[in-house]
Parts: sequence; structure tokens; C-alpha cells
Amino acid sequence: MLRAVIADLHLGERPDDLPRFAALAGELLARGVFEATFLGDLFRTLVAYPRYWDATVSAGLEVLAGLRAAGVRVVLVEGNRDFFLDEPCLDPYRDASGVAHSFSAGGRRFLLEHGDLVNRQDRLYRFWRSLSKSRLARWGARMVPAGLARQAVTRTERRLARTNFSYRRQLPEADLERQARRHFASGVDTVFWGHFHRDWRFEVGGRQALCVPAWAETGTVAWVGGDGAIQLLSGRE
Repeated sequence: MLRAVIADLHLGERPDDLPRFAALAGELLARGVFEATFLGDLFRTLVAYPRYWDATVSAGLEVLAGLRAAGVRVVLVEGNRDFFLDEPCLDPYRDASGVAHSFSAGGRRFLLEHGDLVNRQDRLYRFWRSLSKSRLARWGARMVPAGLARQAVTRTERRLARTNFSYRRQLPEADLERQARRHFASGVDTVFWGHFHRDWRFEVGGRQALCVPAWAETGTVAWVGGDGAIQLLSGRE
């Protein structure tokens, strides 16, 4: 039972995003993937309500719908650019969503998170996240007219470009190791994170944590076999 884990696609940031994404979907089908987990930041910004969707979001969601129609289970893990993924508007495009996803393979327990909350020192981002994903923000997002909704998305993208991107300068390895050990202590064998856009691995006593490099930049997919074996392959391999 093959699974695929793909992080940080950021669809909408590059002109060739949609053809690449369609090709990725074709590869998932060709390999007979049972479940595809998108580990946060699938689009430049994804707000659940259709009034916020531009042409790229609409087309990308249709690719997800096509995967589901072909029998692939689609899971969306919430990233820093994703908002209210549990809303019914997204029901045709995903089978499950949440801040984390877990499964078992080969007798090992896997936990998947985006990773934007690993760095506990980034207090500005954590405060902004708590506000932008609050119940009040959700209510406001439902009420905003279409024109203002698009403006809100643009402002959000600009804000995201200014905060929570310290990983581009220095990976918070101490925080990653600390969080990994917490998960290991709770019985998790393998932790997947995205968000940091680069490869990182940590192993203790047969348990492991790893960051999946951004698909937007490297084309990387983490393949997890039914026996729990992991392969990280870039688009060049």
C-alpha cells in the first residue's frame, strides 16, 4: 500500500505550476498510490471559501478531485498558508484535513505536520497565526464580499512574505530535535515535517524525524511503502 507525502507546492507562484502539478498527479496514479498527503502550503494561499479562489486554485483543486475520482485518498495538512480546510466547500477535493495526519505502515506509527509551529521563538508568527485562524477570523472570512476577499488574500500573501521565514536563513535544529523527541516519547516512530523547504533528518533509537524538501523548488516526493520503508526522491531522480 504505497503512500506519497508532498510538501510546500506553493501553486500559483510559478508559471509552470499547473502542468507540473498535473504531471505529479499522473505519476501518483501510475505508481498506484493509495493515499497522497499534501503537507501544507499546497497553494500560494488557500482559503476554503470559493470567493477567495483564483484560476490557479480552482484548477489545482480539480486535479485533486481527479485523483479522488481515480481512487486516491487525498489528505490536506494545514500549513501557514492554509485557512479553514475543514469547511464543506472543500469536500469534493479532499478526504481528510487537519493540523496533523497519522497512519501506520510496517508496524511503525507515522505522524505528519506542516512544521510552522516547531520554532517556538517566532512569537510574532505564532501570535499572527492564532488570530488569522481563530473563530472570529473564520466568521469574518465567510462574510467578506468577493472583491474584498481577493484583496484580503493579497494582503495575507504579503504578510506571509514578511514573517515566519527565518528557516531560509537558519534551520531551528534544536527546536526540531526537541519536538521530535516529544513525539517519539508519545509512541511515534516517524515524523514528517514540511515548511522548512530543505532536507533535514534526525534519528534516535530507530525512530526518525525528517523534513521533506519543498516540491515547488525540488520536485521532491516522499514515498512510503506498505512495509514502512521511505524513499525521498526529487523531480530529477
